[in-house]
This record gives sequence, structure tokens and C-alpha cells, in this order.
Amino acid sequence: MAVEPLLATRAQRAFISTITIQAIAVLVLIGITFRFVDEHVQLRATRYKTLPCYLALFALAELFELFMAFDALRLRNIIQLLGILIFHVALMVFAALQVHQTKTALVTMSAAACSVEFSFVNCEGPGTLWNKVQPFLITAPCIIAASWVLMLFWVKALYAEFGWAIFHVVGANPKMKEMYQWYQIMICLLKFDFFFFSGVTMQLLIVVLQRNSAEFGVTISAIPIVLILLVLCGLAVQREVKSVMTISLVMMLAALSYCMVVYKLVRFYQPGSAEQYETTRATLTIFTIVAFILLLATFAVGLRCFSDFDRGLQSSKVHSIPVRPSTSTYPSGNMSQKQSNTTGVPLGPRISIE
Repeated sequence: MAVEPLLATRAQRAFISTITIQAIAVLVLIGITFRFVDEHVQLRATRYKTLPCYLALFALAELFELFMAFDALRLRNIIQLLGILIFHVALMVFAALQVHQTKTALVTMSAAACSVEFSFVNCEGPGTLWNKVQPFLITAPCIIAASWVLMLFWVKALYAEFGWAIFHVVGANPKMKEMYQWYQIMICLLKFDFFFFSGVTMQLLIVVLQRNSAEFGVTISAIPIVLILLVLCGLAVQREVKSVMTISLVMMLAALSYCMVVYKLVRFYQPGSAEQYETTRATLTIFTIVAFILLLATFAVGLRCFSDFDRGLQSSKVHSIPVRPSTSTYPSGNMSQKQSNTTGVPLGPRISIE
């Protein structure tokens, strides 16, 4: 049975198409909302920065999800596909939260005050800016939810399709199977770590921090440091380099402390600083908590993967991308050799990780 190349099957093409169409539709809705608001308010004002922040985060999220989808199909990685489904639910929650946050930013006058002095920007109800953009904001999470149902259907088809591909990667020993699964979880966590760290950083840079503040400089400098940390950790766990892995795990502990000290949640709710976080408090809180939990999980899984070093899994990690076998590689009479090596990688006994 041959391993199909990337996007060669109906399920793969449909999965990518669903994500792409959903991304375009949602970004168009957000762009329309952004344009309507930009026509009537100064988006540079802290109160209204939730809209450019929302647009920037969703653009980043959709591009990240599309990259993760292609990467999962390329690697035939079922665990990463499941991670994308969970991430898609997070996008739906984020889009739903934005309805409340946009209303908080726009509607600043009570119904009683609006009855006395009507304001197109600051009131709610018919004939107001909020009434104009509300349908676009509500439609976005609905589209994301509908696309999630379709994605779930295609992931089920891909799970069945990728079973044979994984057969060529993991050894027959059940312990090897378990170790490889933990390795896949680790790599997947590292990718999501980067997105959620970038999400928290982007929100703080756009909405809260002043360019002349010390915290702004620290936040900017943290981006390449975290990226290098995640890349080195991924290479270390794949190549089983103990020294680099040790440094990566120690830096993760430092990063956990950074999240709790610099971006501590109490600042979002303290009376002295609560006002500047008012229109982005919900998403900042969720992003910060998720980023912390993911980094903590990555550290724990990293320790688990570290304990599996030098136990015979490195070859499977390095040669983990299945390829379509060539029918002309072997003489037609040597069927046993043809069946024993279909990937170009030296193989031991194999078993599916399903």
C-alpha cells in the first residue's frame, strides 16, 4: 500500500480548503468591522485599540493554523491534527469574546444618557456604530464553528489514511511506540507555545505598553530569545542532544517565571492599572493563562522525552516523514527486499501508532 504524497487525496485537499475558506471569510468580516470603526473613532486611543489588536491576532492565528495544517499533512501527524482542532475551538472562543470587548470599547453611554443626547459612536441600539458592526462580529464565531464541524469530519478520514504512513516510522516495540508519541506531543506543544507567547506579546505591544517604557524593550527582546529557545529545544529533542535539552528546560523554567512576574495576571485587575486593560482584559487573561499552562506542559513533557534519550528512537525521529515508495527501486524478483524498506530509511520491525 503506497503512501500518498502531500495533498494527493480528497481528504487532505478538503481539510486545507476548509481552513483556507474559513480564514478568508473571517478576515474579511473583521476587516469590514475595522473599516467601519476606523471611519468614526481614533484607533490610536487606548480604548479603541482592541480592534487593530483583534485584526492582527486573527491574521496571525489564521496564518499559523494554515501552516500547522500543511505541516501536519506533510508529517502525517495525527496528534498535530488533533491539536489544530483544539486550536480552532480556541479561535471560536476568542472571536466570541471579541463581541463583548468591542461593545465595551464602543458603548460608553448608558441608555438614559443616550435618550437625552444621542451619540452614533457611544450609544447602542438602532442607528449606532455598534449596531452596524455587531452582525459582522457575531457571524465570525459562527463561521468558525461551522468550519470546525467540517474539519472534524476530514480529520477522521485523515486518521484512517495516515495509519499506513505511520506504519513505516515507528518500531514494533510498544515502548518505542509510546516514546514516539511523547516526542510528537512535545514538538506539537513547542509550535503552539510560540503562537500563544506571540499572542500575549502582540496584545501588550499594541494595546498597553508605551514605546519609551523599559517593559516595551524587554518585551521586544524576549521575542527572538523565546523563538531561539523553542527551535533549540525542538532540535535537541529530535537529535537527542542532552546538553542543549538541559539548557532548554532550564530556560523554560525562567520563561515560566517571566510569565508570572512580568505579565502577572494581577496587573490586569488592580485598580491602578485596570483601566488600561479594560477593553482587552478578557483575551489577555486567557492568552496569558493558556501560554503559562502550555509552557508548563511543555516542560513536563520535555522531562519525559529527556528520559527516553539513547533508547533507540533517534533514527525514527530524524526520518519521520513518510514518502511514496518507488516501484523501480528494487528488482522485480526481490519482493522481500522491496517490502522491507519502502521509505529509503533503514527500518526495523514496524507497527502502527494507531
